Amino acid sequence: MTAYENLNLTDTSATGGSCCDHTPSAETIAQTPADAMTECQVMAGTPVVKADAEAAGLYRDHNGQRYWFCCAACGPLFDADPDRYAYAA
Repeated sequence: MTAYENLNLTDTSATGGSCCDHTPSAETIAQTPADAMTECQVMAGTPVVKADAEAAGLYRDHNGQRYWFCCAACGPLFDADPDRYAYAA
């Protein structure tokens, strides 16, 4: 079993939906301009505020592109196989 498979990536409970329950609040999402948001490359569909992710070191640069993550667990997963997760956001 891979590290990716060990994560509960299918949690759709009311408490979150990201692998580590670090989804920005609905208020934060509503107040953040669209160009300042992205989605986690590992937990597809999980919204990420780029500035918050950068401040927390939750990003990687790969092939000239920056990728942001919802939590610390996603960075090592990306590092292990960046081509699996790297795509035009």
